[in-house]
Amino acid sequence: MSASESSVPEILVEDHKAKIPVVVILGPTAVGKTAIAIQLAEKLNGEIISADSRLFYRGMDIGTAKPTRQEQLRVPHWLIDIAYPDEIISLAVFQKKAEHAIQNIYRHHHLPFLVGGTGQFLRSIIEGWQIPPVAPNPSLRQALQQWASQLGANELHAKLALLDPLAAKNIDPSNMRRTIRAMEVILTTGKQFSKQRRKGDQPYDLLLVGLSLSREALYQRIDKRLDGMIEAGFIDEVRHLLELGYSPTLPTLSAIGYAELVATIKGNITLEEAIVLMKRRTRNFVRRQANWFKMNDPLIHWFDVSSNQVGNIERLIIENFNGRLDKILMRQ
Repeated sequence: MSASESSVPEILVEDHKAKIPVVVILGPTAVGKTAIAIQLAEKLNGEIISADSRLFYRGMDIGTAKPTRQEQLRVPHWLIDIAYPDEIISLAVFQKKAEHAIQNIYRHHHLPFLVGGTGQFLRSIIEGWQIPPVAPNPSLRQALQQWASQLGANELHAKLALLDPLAAKNIDPSNMRRTIRAMEVILTTGKQFSKQRRKGDQPYDLLLVGLSLSREALYQRIDKRLDGMIEAGFIDEVRHLLELGYSPTLPTLSAIGYAELVATIKGNITLEEAIVLMKRRTRNFVRRQANWFKMNDPLIHWFDVSSNQVGNIERLIIENFNGRLDKILMRQ
């Protein structure tokens, strides 16, 4: 393998040992993925690629539990603050950016860590999805958006479930943008959206590490984290985004926490009511995340983080790549 940093090492898909090694750290929100990934990347000369769709957007820091500036200085991070809140990072765009990041990290003899809880984005890399090549249909999309404004997000999602139950199962009912896109593809092609997602060749040697915690303990962490966000100025963050001119109807501002605090700022609900709704929505989100990555999945190595597991995960990574890390990281 060439040590040159000007060209990407050749990837031979049929040769397991020639594939780019990638460690995937996955698990539910608030389980501690960020802290553990940073510790592992420090120990193994790694860099972190975010697969959390909420972290893409500038100015959305507190409410997304984005790694702090200090944390980002400890280990290089990719795909954080790459767009403004009124821009859309689609699944296809994420794939391209993530693949570019993996190639660059590997080229510089570092170990890529793909970290996040957005199941669809993670699966697209893990399974090598090929996104349906359906061009946007502006007139149809506008009609769907108007219909959605009349029906509401939940009712529109119910309509999608009638057309494509599997697609609906994998889309958050509150994520109107993704619901509309799925319906747009279905109505344009006459085929179910879920059946148009194909798997391609997998150029990576993946190690999937799942972080788990009992549901009760996880809910306690969620409640504590949300309370901490409020204390850290979450409502001021949302108010600032609105003052900058970002519409409260943007998909980004419909995310958990942002929508509730927009309603608080507008005087529609109290802060106490908003916090209750935020905690409820986050718990529902955790349950949906579990549908993407199941505890009985034989490809995922699960670790209960109620005790310190960093050393155990580090040993798993070293053993899994069977001495390849020295060559990958140029330590031979």
